[in-house]
This record gives sequence, structure tokens and C-alpha cells, in this order.
Amino acid sequence: MGPAVPATALFGVVVAAPPGAQAWTAAPAAGRPYAYLEGPAGSVLQDTLSLTNPGARPLTVRLSGQGAPVTFAARSVTVPARTRADVPFAVTVTADTPPGEHRGTVRAAAADREVRVDLRLRVSGPRIAALTVEDVRVDTTTGDLRYTLVNRGTTVLAPRLAVRADGVLGTVLDRPVRPLALTLRPGERATRTEPWPDPPALDSVTVRLTATAPGAAPATARAEASFASGPALTGAAGLLLAAAGGGTYAVRRRGRARTQRASAGANT
Repeated sequence: MGPAVPATALFGVVVAAPPGAQAWTAAPAAGRPYAYLEGPAGSVLQDTLSLTNPGARPLTVRLSGQGAPVTFAARSVTVPARTRADVPFAVTVTADTPPGEHRGTVRAAAADREVRVDLRLRVSGPRIAALTVEDVRVDTTTGDLRYTLVNRGTTVLAPRLAVRADGVLGTVLDRPVRPLALTLRPGERATRTEPWPDPPALDSVTVRLTATAPGAAPATARAEASFASGPALTGAAGLLLAAAGGGTYAVRRRGRARTQRASAGANT
């Protein structure tokens, strides 16, 4: 933190503090109960904080913001005795800030005391809820399903997920829609894993993941996978060999029966 800057050097004009004040104060200018800013995403909005020093000595006040990108001309301001200084500050609304109401705090600290000023920000613009599910992959060793959720809209989303897998003989996994412990800001991506602890040992499946969120259209993505574990393959091979052996035995038996009938006919 740099050295304290006198208020007169930064802002030029200071006014006498109201008589009878007992402690320094920090509040939005013009006597407002809170600081209010409104504008579109991608803009820089400005307001003013009034610092009042009713004491007999200069007061150095440290300024900061919380919950919002607040910047000041100086982080530390010295307010002369019995004076009020109006300190401009700016809030940068990033391009990915969703429309709607947002909250933050402007903090002023001096003489072992801190004053917090409520900051309310309204970001204008259309509210669009759009969600996609992408990059679905199936780990055929563990059964884990990996996927990525992407917020393509302008509002914060709370996704929900449903999972279904269909094999050769029918449905092998069916999980109804449920909320995820996740929120996505506009433009944010989240790669997640859905466990499948008991996948089929031998099957070819189609996995479908359907993601939804309030106000957004359902989004579905799919992936194909083939499961073939060692024991399952061994068992299948055994069945095939058994079937082949049974077929060979039946052919030989029919052959012997035909030979016996032919011999009997020749002897009569």
C-alpha cells in the first residue's frame, strides 16, 4: 500500500463536517442509504463515497471493495480535521456478468474501526438461460461417465442431470433427473464424473446424459461403449465351445444312425 494521499490533493474540494459529530463516518454521497449503480455488462460505473472526519486531527482512511471489482483513485486517503471528503470510486462490470441484481461492499477502515457501505449493482441486458452437455466419454474399465456442462446463456444456472444407458437386451442404467451440487456462471464450463460402479460385463451400450436448468431447454448428449471383461469373455467362449461341441456330437450321432440304417437294409 502506498503512502496516504491528502483528500485535497485528490479531489480538490472538501467541506466542513457537520457540528456535533462524534465519530468519523463513511456513506454514499448525497445521504443515500446505499450505493446504487446500473449499467450493462462490460461497462465501468462510477459513484462517490463521502468520508466525514469530525475530529481535531487529520484522519487516514483505507478503502477497499468486497464482492465487486471496486477501484479507487487511491487506496488510502487523509481527510483533514472537521472536514468531509467526497471520494469517487468505480465498479467494473465484466463482460460475463449476468443481468440482474448483484451485491457488494465498499469498506472504509481507520482508527481501529471499519465502516461497510452496501453496494447494489443492477446489470441490464436480456436474461437468457442456455445449457449444453458436451464431451461425454465412458471409461469401460471403471464404468465412470465423464462429461462437460457449459453455460451458454447470460444467467447463473443450477444444472440437473438424468442418465440412461441402453444395451443389446434393454436398459442397463436409468437414473432420474436430480440436482447437481454446482452452479455455472455465464460462459463457465465444468467437467464432472458420474460414477457407474456396476456396468455390464459384456454388452454394447448407448449412454445418454440429459442436462436441464430452470428456464433452459433440455440438452442431451450420447456416447457409445462396449464392455468386455476377462471373465465374461471366458464364459462366453466356454458357451460357444460347448455349443460347438454339442453340434459336433449331434452330427456324428446322426451320421452313425444313417450308417446303421444302411447296413440293416443291405442285410435284408
